[in-house]
Amino acid sequence: MDPNEIHRGIGIAVWRQIQRTLEQEIAQGRLRPGDRLPTEHELAAMFKVNRHTVRRALAELEEKGVLRVEQGRGTFVHEAILAYPLSRRTRFSANLKNAGREAGARLLSSCCVAADAAVATALGLDPGAAVVILETAGSADGRPIDNARQHFAAARFPDLVEVYGQAGTITATLRHYGVIDYERKWTRIQARMPSDAEADVLLLPRNRPVLITEALDVDSDDRPLLYGITCFASDRVQLVVES
Repeated sequence: MDPNEIHRGIGIAVWRQIQRTLEQEIAQGRLRPGDRLPTEHELAAMFKVNRHTVRRALAELEEKGVLRVEQGRGTFVHEAILAYPLSRRTRFSANLKNAGREAGARLLSSCCVAADAAVATALGLDPGAAVVILETAGSADGRPIDNARQHFAAARFPDLVEVYGQAGTITATLRHYGVIDYERKWTRIQARMPSDAEADVLLLPRNRPVLITEALDVDSDDRPLLYGITCFASDRVQLVVES
């Protein structure tokens, strides 16, 4: 970034010149997708301007989708949005592999609780039946893209948490219990603002909407397997509904 490219008194606002300079750096590959920019303070010193001027340039680039700002981490060059298919056989790892991205998943928490009415209905259980919840965070190339809560009938999947910890994926976990294949029965999609916990997991500002999927997967006998609610970072993921 060459501060000599910034000129005063030429009829173009300084913040606009900084914006264009940063765009050129990205277009020419000197700043690549995922790269973190210098801090506002460092950019202000580099361009010999105040931080307000830099902040306006960065805000404009964020609005255009060129940059993304993560609370507590900094400002990054935006990566390409991941097209995430929702189909008859929706698989997290396979979706990312097909997109040329590296999939990651970590278990955030687990618990066994009494099923509420919505969960019991989805899983075909009596209200109050025991269900195991796995809360996970999924990533693409190390960047968080989803925060999921998967519900399973505890009676059908004993020791589920331990099995998942060893298997590492939902598909491998279900295979341990003899479920060789499974399908998506239905998916509902909505948009809303994230909860504080979701924003923390996804490294999102509180005022950025997220995409929510509510879904049910069933086995080859059409028996409910898992009921899941997944929160996707809407600026990193595009949900693609396939027939």
